[in-house]
Amino acid sequence: MPRSLPEDPLIRGLVQQARRAQLTRRSMLGVTGGAAAALALAACAPAAGGKPNPATDTSDSDKSLIWANWPAYLDEDDNGNYPTLQRFIEQSGIQTDYRVDVDDNNSYYAKVKDQLALGQDIGADLVCLTDWMVSRFIRFGYTQELDHANIPNIANLNPDLLNIDYDKGRHQSLPWQGGFAGICWNKEELPDGVRSVNELFNPELAGRVGVLSEMRDTIGLIMLEQGTDISGDFTDAQFEAALELFDNQVKNGQIRNIKGNSYLEDLQNGDTLAAICWSGDITVINAEAGDKWEFVIPDAGGTLWNDNFLIPVGSAHKKNAEELMNYYYDPAVAAEVAAWVNYITPVVGAKEEAAKIDPELADNQLIFPDEETLSQVKVFRTLTPAQEQAYQQQFQAVLLGA
Repeated sequence: MPRSLPEDPLIRGLVQQARRAQLTRRSMLGVTGGAAAALALAACAPAAGGKPNPATDTSDSDKSLIWANWPAYLDEDDNGNYPTLQRFIEQSGIQTDYRVDVDDNNSYYAKVKDQLALGQDIGADLVCLTDWMVSRFIRFGYTQELDHANIPNIANLNPDLLNIDYDKGRHQSLPWQGGFAGICWNKEELPDGVRSVNELFNPELAGRVGVLSEMRDTIGLIMLEQGTDISGDFTDAQFEAALELFDNQVKNGQIRNIKGNSYLEDLQNGDTLAAICWSGDITVINAEAGDKWEFVIPDAGGTLWNDNFLIPVGSAHKKNAEELMNYYYDPAVAAEVAAWVNYITPVVGAKEEAAKIDPELADNQLIFPDEETLSQVKVFRTLTPAQEQAYQQQFQAVLLGA
């Protein structure tokens, strides 16, 4: 008897695709060597014919902008308005349509990749995506080169984020917010808390555990629990050891939900009591519905990541997008956003501005982590294109319940 389809739209789509293709995890894990590389490149490479040409910029005559972002990722008032964005619109005259369109990097990419390959407008002039996905966009030529002259506040960028491996000098992307992946729990139901990934797999939590559909966070935390340095030169065997544990916990029903940002709904409705989650999200839902959840970096360590602005190749409003990026790199504006979203701001000077709003903000380790906090987290190392697709395919095979 076939299993019912999951509620999460990303996972539902993958299940339907796999059933049509009769995909099994064994067949996916059995692909090795050159065959794995060929599958990886075929799965993600753009169509032949070179990189697409960027659209002509019409910003001087068309003062409009569409910004696609993740949920709970911009300051919001009680009426659902975005105060900092409203001020930008008033000051710049650029009519900005802010859309909460990103729930998961993979699902967003799946929606826009065909248009990107053709250099077409994807319905967004500015998008915020995670490091590894931004790396893919840049590699395929799906971004437009930034004109730093239009972003003088780029001088406020944290120097540690300037020369990252996939975009040295930040000519194609600019950090929006950073954060940690760790674990959280319902304090009313679990007063003793959860301090390690292994504790998520205790029998009393069977069927009440959630994890993220971001492979680097879910598998990354399991690898850290197993003693693997995810920022170092780990092996395929170490990745597969974590994947096997994950697979077992999915198959035995310990893990109930595997989702993108919609995992928050499962925390709020009580389906999930403990989860692998993103740091700032827990502060937001606590502010909305009472102080019911606690976030910690696991004893074995958490992951550290950044989401980044990029201008898609088909956008005709590049200069408008650069003006918005410059606005949000003003330390006072960055501090206001950080105070609401509770993620790590990349803007130097924002800490001092945050202290003017509330002195306690400057000590918030989720926004302004010190060296001790940063020593507890690791960045999942950049994968080769072949590794990225091979690992992601193996991870998705588990999501499919194969």
